[in-house]
Amino acid sequence: MATGTDQLTALLADRLPDMVALRRRLHRRPEIGLDLPETQAVVLEALGGLDLAIRTGSGCSSIVADLDGDRPGPTVLLRADMDALPMPEDTGLDHASEIPGAMHACGHDAHTAMLVAAAAHLCAERDRIAGRVRFMFQPGEEGYDGASVMIDEGVLDGVEAAFAIHITPNLPAGWVMTRPGPLMASADEFVITVRGRGGHASTPHFTADPVPVACEIVGALQAAVTRRVDAFAPAVVTVATIEAGTTTNVIPETATMAGTIRTVSESTRKAVVEDLRRVATGIAAAHGQVAEVTIEAGYPVTVNTPSMAELVMEVAPAVATGRRVLEAPSPTMGAEDWSRVLARVPGSMAFLGVCPPEIPDARQAPACHSNRMQLHEDAMSVGAALHVAMAHALLEGRGR
Repeated sequence: MATGTDQLTALLADRLPDMVALRRRLHRRPEIGLDLPETQAVVLEALGGLDLAIRTGSGCSSIVADLDGDRPGPTVLLRADMDALPMPEDTGLDHASEIPGAMHACGHDAHTAMLVAAAAHLCAERDRIAGRVRFMFQPGEEGYDGASVMIDEGVLDGVEAAFAIHITPNLPAGWVMTRPGPLMASADEFVITVRGRGGHASTPHFTADPVPVACEIVGALQAAVTRRVDAFAPAVVTVATIEAGTTTNVIPETATMAGTIRTVSESTRKAVVEDLRRVATGIAAAHGQVAEVTIEAGYPVTVNTPSMAELVMEVAPAVATGRRVLEAPSPTMGAEDWSRVLARVPGSMAFLGVCPPEIPDARQAPACHSNRMQLHEDAMSVGAALHVAMAHALLEGRGR
């Protein structure tokens, strides 16, 4: 690497006050989806003065910033997502969200602050860079598929390798974790509507009650997962909502349930979708009713290129000094549109622990997407240093 790793960690720690200030500014004013005008303006301001070629997106409030070194070489990409979640915040922090119903509960504010710090550091050592570092600031990760929008607008043009970090409060601060192959699950949404025949609650024999049929489908879906899915290529089918009826003395005409399918292999994903359709329509038919099944394909499995995950494991111990670097024993069942990038170029994602120090067991910390999620901001210096270290390693062609 261009800078000794102990020195690198210290240099990025020197940038921590700026990271904290930027992260808190973003945290107070969270924005949701693909249109993040205030967030975009704040990040552009933070990048101001750096010798970067910057362009913004037309399909979303994205920012792409290119750093060209003083010698030719490959183009590598580092990414941070910028959007928040549509939910309240109940942390009680002095920098808590000022926007009702919006919260940075997944750490994207920290992702952005770390990448800005990495960009500033790499700009300061441009003379040591052979190639191009592309910084991808992405809206719309939380269900809006912002990565696809940016890919369509050319963010991956010429890119040979890519790296991203995702924080997790459920790992001690400064620890790093990744794994080769599947890291995060696919996530598809389904809606099942059972159509029966409504009537008076006192005469169910004159009706075709869809409610018990819906209940039977829920139980059968859980049994199908345990009996038909390989335990080493798992799936999680969650029925998250069931809606039926309007009052106590009317049997409804329909019952509707909705939820998600999460898998860590494309073959399991396809099989579970087929099973869900068969189970729902078959049970409904057995009761003389009809089940309509709609499935909306979401993010695919996030698959780390094995050599790139191994490179993270090689690089991280030096920047996460005194902390642990772990290989995850299994994928997490959360989903990420970073999967879109990894489907097109070699790359990886790593988890960075940010558990607050006052919580002795990280497993008990409020997780991402919790209204009480907090993070230990000091860990951002490790994340920014890891971005820098990975940029140098990828520019050197390591892992490929």
